[in-house]
Amino acid sequence: MAGPMTGVRVVELAVWVAGPSCGGILADWGADVVKIEPPEGDPFRGVMALGGFAGSNPAFALDNRGKRSIAIDLRTDEGREAAAKLVATADVFLSNLRPGALRRLGLDHETLRARHPRLIYAHVSGYGLDSADADRAAYDVGAFWARAGVAAMLTPPGTPYPLQRGGMGDHTAGSQAAGAVAAALYHREKTGEGQVVTASLARTGVYMLGWDLNIALATGVAPVPAVRATFPNPLILSYPTADGWVWLLMLQGDRHWPDFCRAVGREDWLTEPRFASLMLRAMNATELVHAIEQELKQRTTAAWGPIFDRENVWWAPVQTLAEVVHDPVMAGAGAFVDVPGPEGPVKMVASPADFHGTPWEVRGGPPELGQHTEEVLLEMGYDWDVIIRWKEAGVIP
Repeated sequence: MAGPMTGVRVVELAVWVAGPSCGGILADWGADVVKIEPPEGDPFRGVMALGGFAGSNPAFALDNRGKRSIAIDLRTDEGREAAAKLVATADVFLSNLRPGALRRLGLDHETLRARHPRLIYAHVSGYGLDSADADRAAYDVGAFWARAGVAAMLTPPGTPYPLQRGGMGDHTAGSQAAGAVAAALYHREKTGEGQVVTASLARTGVYMLGWDLNIALATGVAPVPAVRATFPNPLILSYPTADGWVWLLMLQGDRHWPDFCRAVGREDWLTEPRFASLMLRAMNATELVHAIEQELKQRTTAAWGPIFDRENVWWAPVQTLAEVVHDPVMAGAGAFVDVPGPEGPVKMVASPADFHGTPWEVRGGPPELGQHTEEVLLEMGYDWDVIIRWKEAGVIP
């Protein structure tokens, strides 16, 4: 094993994405993550079959690689006993089950923290442990995308709301939870004390829109979605080229204006009264956006790139996913990782942080349902007589 979390035991009781993504990051970082699943499995295991991925689930693999799976029926006394015994071996208990369900299982934070003062209890939720909607079903489409205002702020007035891509809020909340777990473990190292750490999809969405919501809090006036044709700084917008799109990144409009005019061969714009300052360009944004569009359509993205770079124009290509997976810059940034598999390495998306003193590596792909049930039970001190009896009783599959 490798990574800064080597030697840390995480017991995960989580389904779908937000909680498991946190556990997946911790597993990448070297933690021994034991995933408790019901006998029928995490429901996310089967959902990709609807998309034509028969026999595989790339989305599930991303958030569950490198873990060990123990399948056990927590509706039974024996199952709850085994779960409690497993948690007693953990540094971290991680869940995204709703608080009411955890209380019914005896795995709520009050119960576990009273028994295990050094335990880090990590909970990822829709609306937080203490809100009036703590037990409301969420998903990130609900708590993050819809209720936190993300969809509304990305939608021009009068148009339908766009669909969220899968896991956007979940992965962001999961990575926040992973950071919180790391901070709590550092605190425990100094003090010997565990604690409860939480992250929620709602808070994640609000923080993502932090600038807009801070303005609303300070002024009482909520910002509205931007409209491209009237955006106040046309130098930080996307534009079509002859064969694709580019995004201009010149936030400091006055600083970059001469460089841009030189790059597109329109030095005459430097003396154009309508475009003489950032304020005037904002007032005449519609005309300027149209004029820039006409210029950039004259060349391909590949042709514009060297010109922009030569003239110090800040920009980025707007890429499709098919282009991203073949982009050498993305590969060089560490965006992808080779995961050991039974038929050789499988390329997957990397988790989002690196450690240059204690580098992480993926120990393997996602576990089969219950793949490590007997192994983990034996580690906990159960013998084969108990394991066989539990199999016969349906406690474990």
